[in-house]
Amino acid sequence: MKKVLLFVASICLSGLLTAQDIHFSQFYMSPLNLNPALTGVMNCNMRLVGNYRNQYASILKSNAFNTFSVSYDQKIPVGRYDYFGVGGTLWGDKAGSAGFGTVQARLSGSYSKRMSGSRYSSNYLVFGADLGLSQRRINFAKLQWGTQHDGNGGYDPNLNSGETKFDRDNFLFLDMSAGLLWFNVFNKTNSFYLGGAFSHMNRANQSFDTDTYDGLYSKFTIHSGLDYVFPYSRIGLNPGIVAFIQGPSMQINTGTNIKFLLSGNKRTYEAFQFGAWVRLANKIDSGILADALILSTRFDFEQFGIGFSYDLNISSLKNATNHNGAFEFSGIYNICGPERRGVYCPRF
Repeated sequence: MKKVLLFVASICLSGLLTAQDIHFSQFYMSPLNLNPALTGVMNCNMRLVGNYRNQYASILKSNAFNTFSVSYDQKIPVGRYDYFGVGGTLWGDKAGSAGFGTVQARLSGSYSKRMSGSRYSSNYLVFGADLGLSQRRINFAKLQWGTQHDGNGGYDPNLNSGETKFDRDNFLFLDMSAGLLWFNVFNKTNSFYLGGAFSHMNRANQSFDTDTYDGLYSKFTIHSGLDYVFPYSRIGLNPGIVAFIQGPSMQINTGTNIKFLLSGNKRTYEAFQFGAWVRLANKIDSGILADALILSTRFDFEQFGIGFSYDLNISSLKNATNHNGAFEFSGIYNICGPERRGVYCPRF
């Protein structure tokens, strides 16, 4: 019981330490959730992406944190070298016995402007934006309060909790974001990107009480990554970093995957990756918290990409979770067609 109480207390504190938004450890395999400017930035014409995350199942069992996301996007040639990108995303998040969750449907668009380059190298600046409709909900009848426990392990849901009653258990709100991206393609196998996004521009009300305003904190995202293969080698690196700043909360994910190209045929892309990442966050008082060590792996075969990662909890929360954190699955399917421009993008 003491372990469970410690876990619950830690979760309450972690709500103050981390961003309010969903997040994926494999952020590099969830492009439209990372930055709307990544819409349509791909080596093929169309892309399907799916992500699933399950967190704290070792102690919360069926009430664990569950997050899913599916997206579709495509690029549309315009002019001689430029592109439009259009896409849509559906994601959902649910946690706890009271079913506190959010579902969002979002449309996104981008414009990629070529700044310089040749057939096999280029610099692009991308502008993107998205608009989403979200539903947030909770089942108040399943909430339990301290005043409803007798102190001896008994619980009576009929006792008056003395807590404030809210007048709605679900509501809809609009959500708007915008982003920028710059990427430099050195050749067919090497590229670098740097981007930023401004999310929740309209700061929608999140209160379950219609008489109270509780605006969703705007979020700033800064991210960067490198896709590099060593010369005359089949070995490469895919380092990356992302930082989220939302209200009083800050989170940083950084690390690298080591990539092994499996096929010597230049017409076929086969690669295997594995790596280690770390997630950092700011403490509620001061300082930096090392939250999790993330072990990841990925396999790519032509247009298919499959990723798996597991978070090992290394913060004080490990006393309750026994170092267990979250596992994630990611999948990407690229639909390619004729492309005569010789433009190559960072690989997500």
